[in-house]
Amino acid sequence: MKRRTFLTGAAALGLTAGTSAARAVAAESPPSGGITALPDEIATALARFRATIPVNFDRAYVENVVVPYFLSSFYEGERPKLPLIDLILSKENALPQDLWGLIYSEWQPTPEEGSTVFLQGLENRGENNLRKRIYFSAMTTDLYKPMYSEKVSAFFDELMDPKFANIPFMRHYLDYYFDLYWDLHVGVKGNAIPAEVREIGEAFNTVLAYRNPLQPIVYENYMAVRKRLDFLRTWIDERVEDIANGRIANPEKTLAWYWLKNAGDGTHFSKKDIIFECFHNFVALSQWGNSLYGIMSRLSENDGDKAVRSSFQKTMSGDFDHANGAPYTPLELFVMELFRTISPNSGSISAIRDARDSAYGESPHRSLGLSFERHSYLITPHTATSFSRELWKEPDTFDPDRYREVPTSADIDEEKCRQVGLARCPFDMTSFEVKDGRKVSITNSGFGTVFGVADGQPSPVCDFAGFAPFGFSYRRCPGEQLTIRVFEDFLRKVWKEKIIFRKLPLTQPGRVPIGPTAVIDDNIGFSR
Repeated sequence: MKRRTFLTGAAALGLTAGTSAARAVAAESPPSGGITALPDEIATALARFRATIPVNFDRAYVENVVVPYFLSSFYEGERPKLPLIDLILSKENALPQDLWGLIYSEWQPTPEEGSTVFLQGLENRGENNLRKRIYFSAMTTDLYKPMYSEKVSAFFDELMDPKFANIPFMRHYLDYYFDLYWDLHVGVKGNAIPAEVREIGEAFNTVLAYRNPLQPIVYENYMAVRKRLDFLRTWIDERVEDIANGRIANPEKTLAWYWLKNAGDGTHFSKKDIIFECFHNFVALSQWGNSLYGIMSRLSENDGDKAVRSSFQKTMSGDFDHANGAPYTPLELFVMELFRTISPNSGSISAIRDARDSAYGESPHRSLGLSFERHSYLITPHTATSFSRELWKEPDTFDPDRYREVPTSADIDEEKCRQVGLARCPFDMTSFEVKDGRKVSITNSGFGTVFGVADGQPSPVCDFAGFAPFGFSYRRCPGEQLTIRVFEDFLRKVWKEKIIFRKLPLTQPGRVPIGPTAVIDDNIGFSR
């Protein structure tokens, strides 16, 4: 059934599962302007819609997932000219309504159970974006080599062991991914990860990849997540307690350790929030699979991108790991350009509200006296912005050197803001000193972009709207530099061991859910 047909009938009902047409119409306030409801047509539209829902679907799932999915609208916003998102576009509860049941047992936001900075408006994060700074304290660049790189390198060593050569890669990747995920977060891997924890992670990613709640694969995996939510929370809680009390080896090599140390009194980053972040990162880090597939596709010897392969050869043949006074090393520049062109996260979602009254008068929603709940979201585009011809001279050319000529977050101060035509910086520039024993502060640019300063040396990011894959301003992804370092390690291994990627001659490759809205043909393998 077409979505428009459903909305025409079902919207007038204040639709909830199990609501009869007659009862719903009777519950409505009489519409203004002499408009009368059409119960027969509405009932017919509703019946047609219900006929599309598999009969075995749980009633609560229909009411809290299927219906909101069809009553949600997404709008693409403008491409920013500066790396800024207006505060009126809020991150508060900016998650499609049908997905809340994946993270809360009550099917709706329940912040007392814990919350994530990714779904918090700036006004609820504490002074000067405090929640974001605490989160970022676990991901500053000074931590990567001594604390995380060994885990990442061991993961890639196992993933690309010669015994796995010439087989579909991405299914293999998903089989090992959660070893790295939980090792980074709470210091646990291998047999120490319960089967239920692995299952909920894979089910969560499958829902995000297939997305349409009317598909049986989405329903089955959605309900599998809900079945294991309490188990997962309890398991993470116990692991965080182990870290807090030093009951694991090298607790300082986990993300949770830095969150515990830098949370202060817990007002803006409680233990429940730490637990929540540990499994909400299913969403954030699930984009690694999409990124990995995109990189292998471009480096493929028989089906790749010649310009990318040539740039990789040029980068790795030189002094790729030394910046020599520049903000970024040649390898970092190459990875940044990969992310600009792959754009694993296509946009930043903001929650928006229906303008009940506007210059055009009273909204139809109000004038018709409708009580159903609609959900609207605006997407600030990443991909379209990264390829904007107003920001880059040759946006379609693969050119890692393009970032040498644009400002970093360390460059954007009061003077720079005035140069671009602003009266003042949109955000005050302040610093948060970490409490974990390092000489590190978390500061921000005049645009609000957060970055780290270790022993007086800044580790800035490209604070330019044309580099958009990690978002903009105060909402920029705090995992950006960690992610870039992970893929640097991947490419170092590829170069050092002369690993080659090829599209495999498969007549029916398996379909693999590798990231949000991304289900791919698993048809790339590697060899040496």
